[in-house]
Amino acid sequence: MTDAKLQNAQPDPVLAAKPENRVWKKLRIHRSAMLGGMLVAFFLLIALAAPILPIPDPASTDWGAVRKAPSAAHWLGTDEIGRDVLSRMIWGAQASLLAGVVSVGIAVLLGVPLGLVAGYFGGWTDAAISRCTEALLAAPFLILAIALAAFLGPSLTNAMIAIGISATPIFIRLTRGQVINIKSEDYVESAKAIGLPTRLILSRYILPNVLPPILVQATLTIATAIIAEASLSFLGLGQQPPAPSWGSMLNTAKNFLNQAPWMAMWPGISIFLVVLGFNLLGDGLRDALDPREH
Repeated sequence: MTDAKLQNAQPDPVLAAKPENRVWKKLRIHRSAMLGGMLVAFFLLIALAAPILPIPDPASTDWGAVRKAPSAAHWLGTDEIGRDVLSRMIWGAQASLLAGVVSVGIAVLLGVPLGLVAGYFGGWTDAAISRCTEALLAAPFLILAIALAAFLGPSLTNAMIAIGISATPIFIRLTRGQVINIKSEDYVESAKAIGLPTRLILSRYILPNVLPPILVQATLTIATAIIAEASLSFLGLGQQPPAPSWGSMLNTAKNFLNQAPWMAMWPGISIFLVVLGFNLLGDGLRDALDPREH
């Protein structure tokens, strides 16, 4: 090829694009991921804006407006003791989203370091961590969360801890598998050959390459954690009355399905939409972060 042809040759746009730009472009054209992102952003916005919104106190009762249907005064109706359902829905979003994010944060902080150690060192270390992980995985996720929450005591904080511990094995296994694949790569072997400390190899060469699948799994696990928190609150092991929670609202509403169906309808729809949003966003992130997809 002549010099002129080399000068006129156009660079491959895929190779020329920065990784973060390529990820954003792929995510932006993923319609379901954008829909999921908008749903998540909407619920995050109303949860953060709850203190400044012109809504009634979620714990304020009105015995003259017990189980009133949606109206101009109460857009989503009232509950069994006259509390505004819309206000409790908005404040309940804080509990659900906080439980999802914090519990997954606990699982990541516990699971990723253990997975790094197990996958990198192998041997008896890997065997010990893997056997403990398998023991936790032997119990279904929700059953384990209920058992831990019952042991710790009913509160939102304890529910988040229980959910986080129950989700930890997922991140241990995911991180361990990724590390086993990565530690045999040439750049890791080169880092070992030049005598870099193990902590630098793990933090600079291995951890950054296992973060994308962990991010995807964390997004998907938040949806599971929100359902788990709603289940624990429904059973009386999560957020305690009179503090609002979608799960506890469903627990109360089950007694009034014929007289006031709106009490169950709105928290149920909210749980469905926020879980759908995180699942769609997680699926989009998985496609966007996959290096095999162009």
